[in-house]
Amino acid sequence: MRAIRGSTAAATAAAVLIVAACGGGHRSSAPPASTSAKAKSGLHGLVPEPRPHKPSFVLTDTAGKPFHFASATRGKLTYLYFGYTHCPDACPTTMGYLAAAFRRQPASVRRHIAVVFVTVDPRRDTPHVLRVWLNHFDRTFVGLTGDQQEIDRAESAAGVPLAPPEKVKGKNYSVAHSTYLLPYSPDGRAHVVYVQGFHSSDYAHDLPMLLRYSSRSER
Repeated sequence: MRAIRGSTAAATAAAVLIVAACGGGHRSSAPPASTSAKAKSGLHGLVPEPRPHKPSFVLTDTAGKPFHFASATRGKLTYLYFGYTHCPDACPTTMGYLAAAFRRQPASVRRHIAVVFVTVDPRRDTPHVLRVWLNHFDRTFVGLTGDQQEIDRAESAAGVPLAPPEKVKGKNYSVAHSTYLLPYSPDGRAHVVYVQGFHSSDYAHDLPMLLRYSSRSER
């Protein structure tokens, strides 16, 4: 998989949505909205135009309970990522960087943040597998699963292009998926987006500013 080094390179070269087959090459697709390198406010993430709204979908969490994404995360800074636990590069790197960024925040700030990881590999990512994997990064990270149609609908609701179906043989296979990390501020909008190449320092830098977008305008 192609890696993009550094936030400047990421902002320049990653203004497209990467759909990555982890460990097996990549495909690129234009995002549904244009992006610029930096917000005037100094945010490090890519700036989408227009700002995407937080999607509404229902999947199943690792405890086997329905998780209503929009309502369960209302009023929080919510990071949404679609990936899978057998991914050898993008997924663990992104979750690791997020966990490192959050460890730099006080508990009073962490209470207002949520991370939601949706598996795109429900065949192998059982609720138990998903929970154990996420616990390596942070026990508060939410893991969601469902059948393939439910997951596809969630991706579509988030404006993430669906990757072509994989030819699955045996247990060792790669799954093409988006490397978009979508942070929805408390106002229910994504004021920046991230792709491969951003680091924990970028997430930590933007986090306080993303929290300042008030929930008063969320619908």
